Amino acid sequence: MKQNATATIRWGIIGAGRIARTFAADLAHAEHAVLTAVASRQLSSAQAFADDCAVPCAYGSYAQLFADPNVDAVYIATPHSHHKEQAIAALRAGKHVLCEKPATVTPAELEEVLAVAVAEKRYFMEGMWTYFMPVIQKAQEWVKAGRIGNLCHVKADFGFPLPYSPDLREYDHRLAGGCLLEMGIYPIAMAWLFLQQDPDTQTVWHHKADNGVEDDVVILNTYGNNRATAQLTTSFRSKLNNYLTLIGDGGTLTIADYWAAREVMLFQGAACVDRFAEQRPQQGFNHQIEQVSCELLAGKLQPEVVSWDASRAFQRHMAEIKARF
Repeated sequence: MKQNATATIRWGIIGAGRIARTFAADLAHAEHAVLTAVASRQLSSAQAFADDCAVPCAYGSYAQLFADPNVDAVYIATPHSHHKEQAIAALRAGKHVLCEKPATVTPAELEEVLAVAVAEKRYFMEGMWTYFMPVIQKAQEWVKAGRIGNLCHVKADFGFPLPYSPDLREYDHRLAGGCLLEMGIYPIAMAWLFLQQDPDTQTVWHHKADNGVEDDVVILNTYGNNRATAQLTTSFRSKLNNYLTLIGDGGTLTIADYWAAREVMLFQGAACVDRFAEQRPQQGFNHQIEQVSCELLAGKLQPEVVSWDASRAFQRHMAEIKARF
């Protein structure tokens, strides 16, 4: 682990699950960040995490971490049903917040969080880490440069089989279960990133698990008087292709497993005419961590890459889709 220094943000993590461990491992690759504390509902879990990841402090409650004067910013890695209350508690304790996606489960909850961030003069960002990937940013650059002509279609899938059990968090009504918030936010975020507008029309097909939670969703959006479409799919029932495909009238970009993007390929017809790849040993959370840390060191209170308006769009779109179930 890096030693603390003047130009670093001291991070604390709440939640000690898989994604928190990925965050902790990748933080070591962020120049302006240092991990100082972790908290879980059970001290034994936090201590095991701290021992494995060389974290100096372990707490058996989130409130203890929020009260730690050696923590500048908190990463929230808990189920999204708890994000609102935990983000508000962290902000009111004077901490800046990076919150796993989805930031909240409704648009109204998001506005509550943002209002507290404004009142407390603290930074809040939704952790859509994909937006920070060099491969995704290269795709944005190529689209803006006209390398695929006019963008006509955005296609994005995210689905893996998750056998049904009402006891699983992902299927639990009480924890805002369902594939839309769990996985569907990724394709929704891609459509927003590349089209930057709400759809003019929307068609939604969905399938429900035995307890009524959605486990398969297909969305077709049209934009700009039918000048562009987005075809978005998410599923617990099957493994999808899991590609982001950007199709223009002059070429196509493809990115496999785009949420953790490692390569984008540019096609004209059937020929690959260009490609850009990132070779990295880590998962890629470090790009997000470094950006947020640098924004905090610069005194910024709102994020540039995953803006509050982007988070509002994610929430707005998911709410509109759910209303069609």
